[in-house]
Amino acid sequence: MGSDAASKILGAHGGQWVALAIIISVFGSTNGSILAGARVYYAMAEDKLFFRWCAAVHPRFRTPYLALVVQGVWSVFLVLLAGYEELFTYTIFAAWIFYALTALGVIVLRRKLPDLPRPYRVLAYPWVPIIFVVTAAVFVLNLLREKPIEAGYGAVIIALGVPVYYVWKRSSGRSTAQ
Repeated sequence: MGSDAASKILGAHGGQWVALAIIISVFGSTNGSILAGARVYYAMAEDKLFFRWCAAVHPRFRTPYLALVVQGVWSVFLVLLAGYEELFTYTIFAAWIFYALTALGVIVLRRKLPDLPRPYRVLAYPWVPIIFVVTAAVFVLNLLREKPIEAGYGAVIIALGVPVYYVWKRSSGRSTAQ
């Protein structure tokens, strides 16, 4: 879309330059996303909240190589499952559910643990988190209404985490019992 608009404004060569800039930008952000995403699995494994083997660090490159493999396999599965727009909707749907839950968690924890030290205070608390949770809920509900199939698949992908959690829990329980 960006290169099409640039072609109309700047001509064919302008559109090609914008397309090239978009490609470079995508590759740059993909690198960061891949490394950051795998480090989430790595950190969870380090904290004993995910499969311990995902905390393995490559001896030469000092990267969480098994976490990168897990992320790569999952990514290939998702790419084979659907096209870009569908994957984008799955991701956005899931992300906004968890954004809302995170903000809701701030409200719940402030009520349950009022004496806990707070190094950061939310501006205009509790209104900002409440407005955010409501906005996120509207966004998720709109996705359910406008793209119910894609949102449904996003919900299924989230739900697939439940059996993975129980498999991890069972395997971590066995390893700690030995």
